[in-house]
Amino acid sequence: MSHTKALIALEDGTLFHARAFAGRGEIEGELVFNTSMTGYQEILTDPSYRGQIVTLCYPLIGNYGINDEDMESYRPHAAGLVVGECSRVVSNWRANKSLPDYLEENGILGFDRVDTRAVTLHIRDKGAMKCVISTEDSDPDSLVAKAKASQGLVGRDLASEVSVKSPMIWEPHNQKKTLRKVATIDCGTKYNQLRILQDLGCEVHVFPNNSSAEEILAIKPDGLFLSNGPGDPEGVMHTVSEVRKLIDTGLPTFGICFGHQLTALALGAKTFKLKFGHRGGNQPVMNLAKGTVEITSQNHGFCVDKDSLDPEIAETTHINLNDQTSEGLRHKTLPLFTVQYHPEAAPGPHDSMYLFHDFMKSMGV
Repeated sequence: MSHTKALIALEDGTLFHARAFAGRGEIEGELVFNTSMTGYQEILTDPSYRGQIVTLCYPLIGNYGINDEDMESYRPHAAGLVVGECSRVVSNWRANKSLPDYLEENGILGFDRVDTRAVTLHIRDKGAMKCVISTEDSDPDSLVAKAKASQGLVGRDLASEVSVKSPMIWEPHNQKKTLRKVATIDCGTKYNQLRILQDLGCEVHVFPNNSSAEEILAIKPDGLFLSNGPGDPEGVMHTVSEVRKLIDTGLPTFGICFGHQLTALALGAKTFKLKFGHRGGNQPVMNLAKGTVEITSQNHGFCVDKDSLDPEIAETTHINLNDQTSEGLRHKTLPLFTVQYHPEAAPGPHDSMYLFHDFMKSMGV
């Protein structure tokens, strides 16, 4: 493990000192925090973290290493990782490498010996902001200027960077039963969403996020799944326009996270950027129809403006109990529903797995 000094600079001029435990160099991204106690491997490999530097609140990270089975995509997508302390010891029979080795293999910088509580409190109070972290440039003024000049997330099409490049069928060699054919628009889908759909009997066809409605309808799907993904949903209006066409056909549709936001835009609603986002495994969500509370896993920095939904077209089905923001919607006449949170999250609560079964029922299973 290296012991290179690093400097974290935020666009508002705030500085934090750190040590690079994986890699050397300089990165930029939006600095965010996640409150989960475990699941750093799933967080790193979640494509929704593209363009973000993730601060983990739990103080000791890396103690159970990395294994090949728990990946949520083909590689880590976070721009960088900031933790309080990276464990020097890996203690897990499933692990085949350490966190520092995994990050270095994939060119991701990792930083520790940071007061992550101070980082989190600052972001909570001031909001997520653009950031530069460097082991090469130790000039605070230079780094702050770079942070201010960096691109940020608003308006960016990050989903196209992580989407598949050509249509594919998800792991046909693992297909044990086929009850329905589902078309997935991949904006940065997590593998566990596809695993669950397959386990429930869906043959899952994965399409790039720039696919046309005609291409998707050509396979004659029984349902449409809209995946999670990174960045600003208003940066992919080309996808929104095709989603609108697909919705109009009456195809049973289920969306998660970014898919929730794309659906809302397709229905004429608006989205906005949250102050510091929802990232963690313990977000309380109220199911308005049942009057029950689900403890949910979440990762999003943008949100649907629930007041902008046309009440003649769709209704809000779930709200976040921390800030009353939109966590789900349902179309009034079509078989379409979406949620902002992650019912597939692993590790994480299983309160929301019923949503996948509801999707199957909407397809007549």
